[in-house]
Amino acid sequence: MELLSYLVEALTPLNLMLALVGVIAGTVIGAMPGLSATMAVAVLVPFTYVMGPASGLIVLGAIYTGAIYGGSFAAILVNTPGTPSAIATTFDGYPMAKQGKGALAISLATLASVGGGVVGAISLLLLAPPLAEVALAFGPAEYFWMAVFGLTLISALSIGNTIKGLIGACIGLILSTVGVAVVGGDVRFTFDQVSLLGGIDITSAIIGLYCMPVIIDLVASNTPHLNFAKAEEQSSLKAAFGLVSKRKFNLLRSSIIGTVVGILPGAGGSIAGLVAYTEARRSSKESDQFGNGAPDGIIATESANNATVGGGFIPTLVLGIPGTPPDAIILGALLVQGIKTGPTLFTEQGSIVYTFIYGLLIATLLMLPVGLILGKYAYKSIAKTPKQLLVPTVAFLTVIGSYAIHSNPHDTFVMFSLGVLAWVMAKFGFSASPIVLGLVLGKIAEQGFVQTYLIGSAQGRVMEMFFGRPISIGIIVCAVFALIYPLWMAHRKKAKVQDELQDVVAENKSATLILTLAMMVCSGVLLYQIDGMSTLGAVFPSYILYAVLGLSTMLLLRVLRNAHSVPLAELGVMPTRRQISVVVVIGLWTLFMSTLGFVFSSLLAFISIMFIANFDKPRLVPMLRNVSLSVVIVAAFYLLMKEVLLLRMPTGILF
Repeated sequence: MELLSYLVEALTPLNLMLALVGVIAGTVIGAMPGLSATMAVAVLVPFTYVMGPASGLIVLGAIYTGAIYGGSFAAILVNTPGTPSAIATTFDGYPMAKQGKGALAISLATLASVGGGVVGAISLLLLAPPLAEVALAFGPAEYFWMAVFGLTLISALSIGNTIKGLIGACIGLILSTVGVAVVGGDVRFTFDQVSLLGGIDITSAIIGLYCMPVIIDLVASNTPHLNFAKAEEQSSLKAAFGLVSKRKFNLLRSSIIGTVVGILPGAGGSIAGLVAYTEARRSSKESDQFGNGAPDGIIATESANNATVGGGFIPTLVLGIPGTPPDAIILGALLVQGIKTGPTLFTEQGSIVYTFIYGLLIATLLMLPVGLILGKYAYKSIAKTPKQLLVPTVAFLTVIGSYAIHSNPHDTFVMFSLGVLAWVMAKFGFSASPIVLGLVLGKIAEQGFVQTYLIGSAQGRVMEMFFGRPISIGIIVCAVFALIYPLWMAHRKKAKVQDELQDVVAENKSATLILTLAMMVCSGVLLYQIDGMSTLGAVFPSYILYAVLGLSTMLLLRVLRNAHSVPLAELGVMPTRRQISVVVVIGLWTLFMSTLGFVFSSLLAFISIMFIANFDKPRLVPMLRNVSLSVVIVAAFYLLMKEVLLLRMPTGILF
């Protein structure tokens, strides 16, 4: 009966309104690349101090869960994760949208997010104290192997191109080591650039790696960005319910994975989504459909990453150990409200905690109507928006999103540089996803690896520390199985790619050889830099760089022996003048934003890209209308960033 009284308290008009507003705000913020859940929660924390403790926590929890879900919108519609948790959603969400099934993809993401969020919230409500002990059972070795387990997704993503996938993952791992080492304090790979001491920001890198290639390719031709299928006059919600009901075990399994991974401090929704995606593909009878618009991929990812919200609150509330950055901010809000976390929290201040948990559950359920309404109009508007407005708007969100993370123009240049690199490498079969995986999991893997190596060396049992712990053994077995299973299934189904080293592939030999040799030279240069570092700072990147050299050698042999050399023009590698123009404009934009000022440089770049993306004969009235819209968009986002989110915007010599 006491628990029911807390439910009644959560259902008061004030708390319901706060939960609804929080979900809407979180969904909108999460849908914008760069405006993360952490930023949304951090900005709004001060407003909760005038509320009651339970009400303040409800609005923060609603914003958090809404932002995690909102990341799926950008992932599905523009192939850019709105939040890092939505990385794996791009694998099947964007292909579905390209096929004209964007509304169905968003409906699937909504239902899966609600399902995963409910499982996570119920786990928090009923099982918090015993599940918190799971976090305490994980040591450095377990975190290292968990990161390796996440990297095994490369095998599932790169069938037929596994060597390139592994090279991409190694590139991501090396990028994660830039800056001050997480263990040892060595300064690595900064090339005397002070701006790189803090490393490469994951969110800005993800925006660049995923969004920049999309922007550049959008202006290659006048074909529509998304196919707005008339067949979708049939209810996408009804179709989504049918698909989810047939895949309810996938949803439940992925939600449990998300809850357990969410309990582990520092793991977060990105790892949960990747692990759930790997498991869904492994167990699916239609594994070959993954990456081409498989509903199971969206269901697995979105249910897992939303389940981490409830799972992450378990160590936060029971142990005082935040699972994710938003959890850390909410933990700070708890302390300001005079709430002490710990095992006695659920008994001594149960009215606040249980009301908050019920409020989180209610906010999760409210995502269903909010998401379906917003998603329906978001897909229609994106699909019907002409390219001359869509391309500059996406480019603008990309630049402003990467800047807003730390109010640092350097992040926008990093985003641009990695984006152009990803676009070039994609032309030669190197996908951005393995690079992102390596970057996201790199710090977790390195910290676990170095700490385990340090402890093992001190005790004289390094191998035992890595391979002798029961949980580690279990994760290793799962990782090996996840790595081998997709290749074995491809062989069993007599797929075209049975032995990658014996495949005959279509490539431009000269260009591929130059790119591969360049990677080997870069690896050698970085290995030379490692010589002056301490053992703790050098051990992890040195192993990765040697792996790049070995894999690059294998790739060279494959290309020399088996590749059919095809001219670059036939491979579609040569860029068009429009593509080069867009790259130049965005590059100049990122370089001179601080010098010229945000508003002037953004407006100038927006209008320039608008003309580049226009394939129709220029007409005065549409041109004036589009220019007016560009002014409104730039001004609106400037005011949002400066006045609402209170970010420091570059002024420069002009406004």
